[in-house]
Amino acid sequence: MESTNELNGKVQAVIFDWAGTTVDYGCFAPVQVFVEVFSIRGIDITHEEARKPMGLLKIDHIRELLKMTRISNLWVTAFGKEPNEKDVNALYRDFEDLLFKVLQNYAKPVPGLIELVSGLRQRGIKIGSTTGYTREMIDVVSGEAKKWGYQPDSIVASSEVPTGRPAPWMCFQTAINLQVYPLSKIVKVGDTISDIKEGIHAGMWTVGVLKGGSEIGLSEQEINEMDPYELKKRMKNAENRFLNAGADFVIDEIGNLLEIIDRINYRLTEKKKLLSGAKTDILIKKCDITTLICMCKDINFK
Repeated sequence: MESTNELNGKVQAVIFDWAGTTVDYGCFAPVQVFVEVFSIRGIDITHEEARKPMGLLKIDHIRELLKMTRISNLWVTAFGKEPNEKDVNALYRDFEDLLFKVLQNYAKPVPGLIELVSGLRQRGIKIGSTTGYTREMIDVVSGEAKKWGYQPDSIVASSEVPTGRPAPWMCFQTAINLQVYPLSKIVKVGDTISDIKEGIHAGMWTVGVLKGGSEIGLSEQEINEMDPYELKKRMKNAENRFLNAGADFVIDEIGNLLEIIDRINYRLTEKKKLLSGAKTDILIKKCDITTLICMCKDINFK
């Protein structure tokens, strides 16, 4: 007997990122703190540098920042040595202390999220979430977001799995929590390249979000006031980065996700028709596996 999940040919769940995707428009909470912990040590890093590893477990984020040539050179100039793991841990302690002081101020859902979640639930789609925050951090954010009306069915923090993004473990644990399979019926949505890689490694559909996300790195006011040509250029550059990383789709803002769900459902339906037709064809014509592979390649589906 096939399960309900196996019989249902549509998307069963969506897994969202947190900061920059569903809350904290522009993903500013972690960026500001990363800049500050380095500034305390006399090292000025740019917001662009601070955003590059975004989406990783925060201590891994610090490790990646210290690997950047410019930042590493500044560190050597300031301290006369290469940064080591002891430095990483000291930076992370300061990061945690500063972040916990401001986190509750960066938990407001992005525009369109509450309406989107309502639409997803009306379709029977479950809502999961993964994050580069630790469990203690995301408890603060999710508690505040709940007050605004956002409460996913599952939250998995990077500190609860063997390794965070871009490894797929948080997505796998979310699928277990939601009891959804196969993973091709799940959509991973995020605002960073590490979100996309996480979803790809998990075998899920992946969707990158532009406005409100870290790849654009602008506040809502900055986006509204920016020259339309310049904004379009920045969005196109970010879109290309997502697509080059392997994203299946890129949307301007989170509220556009439902139409992507429709497109994925169509492709899943076409896949089901193809496989069903292939089974019949095999029975009637006894076609070989090479023929079936060729048929599959003619249809653009995941």
